[in-house]
Amino acid sequence: MPKLMVDSLAQHIYLSFDDGPLPGTSNCIDICIKEDIAATFFEVGLHQSRSHYGQKLYNRILDNKNLFALCNHSYSHALGKYLDFYHQPDSALFDFIKAKRILKPDNNIARLPGNNAWNTQDAKRASGLVRPLVHKLDSAGFNIIGWDLQWQFNRYGKPVQSPEVIALLVDSLLANQQTKTKNHLVILMHDHMFRTPEDSLKLEKMIALLKMRPHYRFDKLTSYPGLKRGGY
Repeated sequence: MPKLMVDSLAQHIYLSFDDGPLPGTSNCIDICIKEDIAATFFEVGLHQSRSHYGQKLYNRILDNKNLFALCNHSYSHALGKYLDFYHQPDSALFDFIKAKRILKPDNNIARLPGNNAWNTQDAKRASGLVRPLVHKLDSAGFNIIGWDLQWQFNRYGKPVQSPEVIALLVDSLLANQQTKTKNHLVILMHDHMFRTPEDSLKLEKMIALLKMRPHYRFDKLTSYPGLKRGGY
C-alpha cells in the first residue's frame, strides 16, 4: 500500500465562531459547508436552550461532525458581567459544567467569555483575573483554547477589518511565528457578525483568500496539538 504524502510545509487554520446559536450562525454554517472547510463553534448553553431556533442551529452543527466541532463557551456567557463572573470561580466553574450538560459536546474544549486564556498540555496563558477559574477548569479536565487573531466587530456588530486585511494578518502571524503554537493559527469570529448577506460575503471572501494559499489547511480545534485527553 503506498504511503500517504504529508505536506511538511502545512500550516493549520482554525476558524472559530463564538456565542451561538444566534442570528448569523446559520450563515456561518452554510458558508463552511459550501466551501467544505472545517470550523469550530463555541456555543452558549443559554442560547441553545431558550428557543427552538437555537436548538435547530445547534443540531445543524452536530449533524455535520465531519466538518464541525461544537465546544463549550459557558452557559450564561457571564451575562456580560465579566468581573463578577471571574471573581466567583466556583460558580463560574458550575456555569461551564451546566453548559456541558446541556450542549453535550463530544470533547473537553472550552473558551472563556470575553477573555483570551489558554490551558492545554502545551499552551498556557491566564491573567490574574481568570487564573482561579482556569485552575478549576483544568482540574475538571477541560482544555481552554483562546485565539491568535480576532476579526473585530463594531458597535453595530459588523466586521471591522476587510477580508483582505484578515488574510494578510494570517500570513504575517504564521510567517513570523507569532501564534501560540508554531504553524497553527486560531481565528476568533462571532456568529452575529455575519447576519446580513453583505457581511456573509466578507466571510466567504476571507475564506477564499486563505484557500488560495497552497500550504494552509483548515482544521477543527479538536485536532489542535497538545490537548489533554479525557475529562468528558
